[in-house]
Amino acid sequence: MKDQLEALVQQMHKSGILYSEAVREFKKRFLLTVLEQNGGNQCRAARELGMHRNTLSRTIAELKLDIRSVRGMGRRPPRAERPLPAFDKKAAR
Repeated sequence: MKDQLEALVQQMHKSGILYSEAVREFKKRFLLTVLEQNGGNQCRAARELGMHRNTLSRTIAELKLDIRSVRGMGRRPPRAERPLPAFDKKAAR
């Protein structure tokens, strides 16, 4: 992996990419990969990254990352959109 990273750094340097651009792109890719592996769950991703959830949220905002695509589809709808539970009169007796 070290050789691959070295080759990537050389390629980026030769193509004229600035340090700040390289760091920004690395952060984006790294965070998106960890978020994907955690189904978009920022708490679990932050724990895996060794950072506080608020720091992760702030970094996502600073990098203008769209994490909707990595969020799991199994999310519950907001409370206002959930159907009311059926009330069984016989069971209540």
